[in-house]
Amino acid sequence: MTRTAGFHAIVAVCFTILCAPLTAASAEIVPFESANESPLVRIYGLPGTGNSTLLPQGQIEVGLNFALSSNYAVNDNSREDIILDGETTRFTVAARYGLLPGLELGIKIPYISHNGGFLDGFIESYHSALGFPNGGRGQAPKNRLLYRYRRDGVEKIRMDSSGSGIGDVLLTAALPLSEEKNQGMTLNAALKLPTGDSDQLRGSGSTDVSLWLHEGIGGTFATGGNWASYGSAGLLFMTKGTVLPDQQKRWVGFGSLGIGWAPLDWLSFKVQADAHTPFFSDSDLKEIAANAVQLIVGGTISFSERTALDIGVSEDLTVNTSPDVVFYFTLRTRF
Repeated sequence: MTRTAGFHAIVAVCFTILCAPLTAASAEIVPFESANESPLVRIYGLPGTGNSTLLPQGQIEVGLNFALSSNYAVNDNSREDIILDGETTRFTVAARYGLLPGLELGIKIPYISHNGGFLDGFIESYHSALGFPNGGRGQAPKNRLLYRYRRDGVEKIRMDSSGSGIGDVLLTAALPLSEEKNQGMTLNAALKLPTGDSDQLRGSGSTDVSLWLHEGIGGTFATGGNWASYGSAGLLFMTKGTVLPDQQKRWVGFGSLGIGWAPLDWLSFKVQADAHTPFFSDSDLKEIAANAVQLIVGGTISFSERTALDIGVSEDLTVNTSPDVVFYFTLRTRF
């Protein structure tokens, strides 16, 4: 079996599971564990949207998040040129703990791998099937790894060899602002530590602090099934890093909006949009200095009251500001 055929099989199995008749408790509608996976953005401390309901005191949730992203963007002008061609795999171990009735603490430890990958042929077929443009992907070398940015004839970024290792660790905290039966709001904070190698684009070299609000609202349809909507908005502050330090911004705004529907006790469907302002300035390339919006669609399978699997696929609504496609899988359980 080829690597591409193997990937097709994995996707088929996942969506077969999604439609399988499981016996489980009510499906919880929570945000995707997602953020812009561009190799020039994910090195910073974008925290994700969080949850509008905190864990009870003494309860812990552990999650295993797998994000496989396929990047292809080529652009240039009279002063600059950029190529982002490759695949990045991010495997994150995450945990959050209800320390007090009004305080939740968490940690996320990522392991990151950049390589040429195997998705190019699949992505071209995927885009063709949905009527999306391939943006020149078909003319580029297959399964190449090349992340490169040049400005005024000087090469500012270059990565063309595979590598993997620990990324930047994220510490989180959340406080409840309001909590009712079908509505909740939390105040969230995160601290990103420069533990990853910035030369290998596994970190930014900066220490980042973020603060954001998250609100969720839910209810039940008269005909059966549950619904929920949620949103978040916040600011990210960054110290000076080592990736394009002369162009890096110090402040970035970010936010998410999502809606979900659980027609069955064990199954929910979700649509979510993530957005942020640029991380860099002094560039006319949108891959460097443009607002980014990505859309994630998918759902959740609840195996029990405590264990669930999220499956999502993202597309770059603002083309070339985030990866062409990202596949998200998150398995989480509570103790």
